[in-house]
Amino acid sequence: MQARSALFDLYGDYLRDRGSRAPVSALVRLLAPLDIAAPAVRTAVSRMVRQGWLHPLRLAAGPGYLLTPKAARRLDEAAARVYRTGRGGWDGRFDMILLHEPVTRRDALRLTYLGYGPLSEQVWVAPRASDEAGALLAEAAVGYERFSASPTAGATTIVGRAWDLGRIGQSYQEFVESLRPVVKAITPRSTDEEAYAARFRLVHAWRSFLFQDPQLPSALLPAGWPGVKAAVFFDKHATRLRPAADRHVERCLHAAARGARVGFSNP
Repeated sequence: MQARSALFDLYGDYLRDRGSRAPVSALVRLLAPLDIAAPAVRTAVSRMVRQGWLHPLRLAAGPGYLLTPKAARRLDEAAARVYRTGRGGWDGRFDMILLHEPVTRRDALRLTYLGYGPLSEQVWVAPRASDEAGALLAEAAVGYERFSASPTAGATTIVGRAWDLGRIGQSYQEFVESLRPVVKAITPRSTDEEAYAARFRLVHAWRSFLFQDPQLPSALLPAGWPGVKAAVFFDKHATRLRPAADRHVERCLHAAARGARVGFSNP
């Protein structure tokens, strides 16, 4: 697990509801159970500041970092997809983008994250329009036309061309198989830190599907779609482990604040 990716997960899943900020000493404590060393945390934080995701500020507990508005929006959108909240049904239409030229590999990955799949290098479709897609292409200086398309027939053919559902389904099965022993190892006798680390790995692995699965409506998915079983598995264990994980986060934040007070009183 890379430090930068873990920091996004940490802010999105735990710190967004706690003021979107934390002292760097707490960040180090909170990523230590994931085997991420302090120098890697500080390097990742500096990189995120340069990229406009974090803003440095002085907290009572010492130097800290606050999410920028851009980062807060991105994490809120990601959370809605991770926990599948606030999304209605499908209206039977695809958002279709016709590019004037192919995008770079980086921008193709960003379109994939927004739920788009390629019919060709210059034709991308999504089951739902993303407000961010236009801004992405403007930033990339790529011209395009955009349509709302309602196929009279062959919607499943479009899906089959734009997304490899076989590969995505296999990834869901592997997710359950690989994470089951991690979460099953956490029992009432486990520590809060152990529960936090297990839940962190669970959520981190689940977030990877934001770059794979466009979250197609059920009408466009094959029968017995593995993503349904994987979602039930994720929801069950993410909810079960949350109380202990929250206690660990609060303990780390309080320890950072307490350490700062001690350091201030003993210069």
